Amino acid sequence: MSAKSKVITGYSLFSICWLIVTDGILHFSHISHDLYVIIGMAKGAVFVLLSIIFLYHMLKKSEQLEKVVENEQQLSTLINSMPDFVCFKDSEGRWLRVNDFGRRLYCLENVEYEGKTDRELGEMVPFFKEAFEQCIESDQEAWEKGKLTRCEESFQTVDCEIKTFDVIKVPLFEENGARKGLLTIGRDITQQKLAESLLLKKEKLSVLGELAAGIAHEIRNPLTSMKGFIQVMRETRKVNDVYMDIISSELERINQIVSELLVLAKPQSHDYKPFFLSDVIGYVINLIGYEATLNNVSISVHNNAPKACMYGDQNQIIQVFINIIKNAIEAMPNGGDIRLRVWEEEEVIHITVSDTGVGISKERLEKIGEPFFTLKEKGVGLGLTTSMKIAQEHKGKLEIKSEIGKGTTVHLAFPAYQKR
Repeated sequence: MSAKSKVITGYSLFSICWLIVTDGILHFSHISHDLYVIIGMAKGAVFVLLSIIFLYHMLKKSEQLEKVVENEQQLSTLINSMPDFVCFKDSEGRWLRVNDFGRRLYCLENVEYEGKTDRELGEMVPFFKEAFEQCIESDQEAWEKGKLTRCEESFQTVDCEIKTFDVIKVPLFEENGARKGLLTIGRDITQQKLAESLLLKKEKLSVLGELAAGIAHEIRNPLTSMKGFIQVMRETRKVNDVYMDIISSELERINQIVSELLVLAKPQSHDYKPFFLSDVIGYVINLIGYEATLNNVSISVHNNAPKACMYGDQNQIIQVFINIIKNAIEAMPNGGDIRLRVWEEEEVIHITVSDTGVGISKERLEKIGEPFFTLKEKGVGLGLTTSMKIAQEHKGKLEIKSEIGKGTTVHLAFPAYQKR
């Protein structure tokens, strides 16, 4: 029955009741004819007035009702036309409503899903039992956090296709803090993830090509020198000690390239454990201090976090500091100062290593860290690349700022180890 039909029906009932009551009063009352006429006229006037008032209010309500119904239909049409999964659940996790996409996704077209929990739906549609269990876990996480949460959920469809969804869950609460309901919106990002995977593979192949070209170039040079010296000794049939020293040096250079490439190319077995950063710094300063003195370089340490503790491979972190400080020393051929500063802020350990060297131009600074790119005449170009990889493996970061004529600053940041 439409809203207007309800109004007409209500008006008819009102009219009948009014006539019955007033006629009854007149029928059982012993009054004069004139008074009877007056009462009848008054009865008609009151009836008309009440009818107008009644109809006015009923029509108003019907218009409001029609507007509500129309808005609900528009909202329902909008939600059902969405290419995303939309689901409303109550405070107990029972499904109240799901759009057409959701019903098709979980094969619920012919299933009475309303009032059912994920676990109950898993029993009714066993193919998606594991997917529904996954939903229960993510729902619980959203309720515990008490705010909008976002995650990725993957499961197999009846077409044997693995679908991945970017899922947003919004928990709703009453004014007193009690649970009210849960809104879930899931967008299919399967194709996007596939595109990202292909792009990543393409990028890896590109890097591999650049790396292979760099290896060929770096190894060809020493091999050419070695081949020349061996050819000379073969022709003269004499072993030249100078030539042999050069050959040995070039072989060592090739070995260094291969060793550092192994660090970049495959995961190494690491000895991860907590250690104090001050122990690493002390060891590196003692190790490299003599070389700094020979090059007229002074090293000052300002450690504002002597108890700063890290978790990771201590030897690898030592390697990072050696690479950075050696670079700083070599950037000051006429001597200079290296300032090492340590501080801890918001559970993050910060380290800066600053020098007063020649600095690096903006163009070259953009290439720092690329394999085989080096500013040194005899450098291999893998030191900073290796250091950046180590920092990344320790969930840290390495940034370099430099200016020609003013020196270079390397900023390291690592998560502080928190004892539990």
